[in-house]
Amino acid sequence: MLIITNAHIITESHSIPHGWLMVQNGIIHKIGVCDAPSTENVQHINANGQTLTAGFIDIHVHGGMGYEAMDATPQALNALSVFYAQHGVTAFLPTTWTASHDAILSALTAISAMSETAGARILGAHIEGPYINPNKPGAQSTEHVRRADMTEFEAWHSTGVIKLMTIAPEFEENQRLIAFCTAHNIVTSAGHTDATYDDMRHAITLGLRHTTHTFNAMRPLHHREPGTVGAALLLPELRCEVICDGVHVHPQMVNLLWRMKGADGVILITDAVRGAGLADGTQYPLDGRVVTIRGGSAYLADNTLAGSTLTMDVALQNFIRFTGGTLDELWRCASLNAARALGVDDHMGSIREGNRADMVLLDPDLRVMMTIIGGKVVYER
Repeated sequence: MLIITNAHIITESHSIPHGWLMVQNGIIHKIGVCDAPSTENVQHINANGQTLTAGFIDIHVHGGMGYEAMDATPQALNALSVFYAQHGVTAFLPTTWTASHDAILSALTAISAMSETAGARILGAHIEGPYINPNKPGAQSTEHVRRADMTEFEAWHSTGVIKLMTIAPEFEENQRLIAFCTAHNIVTSAGHTDATYDDMRHAITLGLRHTTHTFNAMRPLHHREPGTVGAALLLPELRCEVICDGVHVHPQMVNLLWRMKGADGVILITDAVRGAGLADGTQYPLDGRVVTIRGGSAYLADNTLAGSTLTMDVALQNFIRFTGGTLDELWRCASLNAARALGVDDHMGSIREGNRADMVLLDPDLRVMMTIIGGKVVYER
């Protein structure tokens, strides 16, 4: 049993300026106001007035600290789980990228074998590519870009870990895969796409519900053709990821996204890569090319952004600063909205009695002071 006292608690429905929370067997058992009941043989944590909120959920993240999901090793996945937990993440989707069939299958197989980690929970996998538009590759290599192949995908699907699939919805073959994924409870997301507004509306009828790193690597907004971005902003069925580092998307465009979608429609992601957590000047290979960390961002030799070095705590700090919103309003963009997108909000993604005790303690500057997963402290500043 664990009791956290003297905390500003942000629950799913309201905020408690001075409260306490009790955990039993990894589950939030009781939430109260003012002073906690006296108990014996219980671990106590005094929050000292700091803010306790739901642990962050990053559903689009590739790597960090020199590792990536595509390394397809237990060592890499465990190291990532520890690094992310240091930044308030309690659950994540290791994310693949456009590559050969075997390379993606190896990554998915490694993810499926990870029953436990030393840090953040692994909820499954996010496949980003290879079924994307070669005209919108971003930093992904076009060598392996292709249309959806159901035989190939079924081999990946057999691993049982795919929760989210980034796809270009403008192609007929890809539309068939969207319908398949919808029927098998896999979320499909429009990304690396040149889809028109009408393409997006059609994809929604097939089950598309998400946009990948909104604004980046997609058909932009135009006054004669609203494009993928116009669909993302206007269509209520879509939740929108955003990389909130101030580099991938201008702060005022982030503000626009929030104003259009509201606090329930935005999902903060990092899209972090191998260089996250490493020093400026670090270089590493990516599909035969070289990525350099410069000014806190990852670039190819031609200055193409190659993912980010963002962490979820900084993403939330930036989001609040860019929009002028408050933590009491916007915490859900770092946790609950992702849980809802994946259909796991019945037991995680918010502080609520009966939910998993996955929480993060933040100081007044929103720095992570403690990360708690399943009622156990896995990181303390």
